[in-house]
Amino acid sequence: MEEVVKFLKACGAYFLATADGDQPRVRPFGTANIFEGKLYIQTGKSKDCSKQIQKNGKVEICAMNKAGNEWVRVAGTLVRDDRREPKVDMLEHYPELKSMYSPDDDNTETLYFKDAVATFYSFTAAPRTVKF
Repeated sequence: MEEVVKFLKACGAYFLATADGDQPRVRPFGTANIFEGKLYIQTGKSKDCSKQIQKNGKVEICAMNKAGNEWVRVAGTLVRDDRREPKVDMLEHYPELKSMYSPDDDNTETLYFKDAVATFYSFTAAPRTVKF
């Protein structure tokens, strides 16, 4: 899991895919944080993305390195964690979000991956899978 987070952070942004009924929806994200041994991301409860995740927690993220020769796909189920502690930890790791989010507002949402499978790909090596 640490390798996945390190890769995602080095990419700067990744793309999160959700389902909106039978329509896939993809958008850029930037948060990836390990808290209590789980991979967390963060969004706002008021966003369509959050609403889609609450209806169907199965998601996939994809990120390509800056050289354009390696990428990772992470598939799993996102689970909302409404406790204050993961929100505080996320905002400490991403202080630029503090102008938009607070651990005490009704909008900040932290979610962790359950039953995740990360697959690393490159143009020169066989795919490699990590489960967490």
